[in-house]
Amino acid sequence: MTTPIEPGRKTVPIRWRDLDGFNHVNNAVYLNYLEEGRDAWLANALGEGITQLTEFVVRHVSIDFISALTQEDGAALVKVEVESVGNSSITLRETVHASSDDRLCASARGVLVHTNVEHTESKHLPADLKLRLEASIAS
Repeated sequence: MTTPIEPGRKTVPIRWRDLDGFNHVNNAVYLNYLEEGRDAWLANALGEGITQLTEFVVRHVSIDFISALTQEDGAALVKVEVESVGNSSITLRETVHASSDDRLCASARGVLVHTNVEHTESKHLPADLKLRLEASIAS
């Protein structure tokens, strides 16, 4: 039986520089939060193969903003789950929550593509990783 990869959870402190004039986290900063959560999840997923981390590129990200995240929330909690797996790609379901009350602040979908070292063309996911990813698809 293939061991699934655990969903990711990463707490990211809200920094003063993340805020706009209304004391809300700026929309563009959500991409940084998602990146931190995604990178932590990917490093865990690869385990001993951490050098493969650089063989993935973000091909697509879409975000729906749901509730304002503010400094009073203290930190953002990023959650990452596998939505689907292709031959060379992983589609992730990512959410950003306020750590103060677990309120959903943003919902995102990201697509990672496994590439050659030069990032010039996609390549198939390693078979063992693909099996683990497929076993991890969230319902």
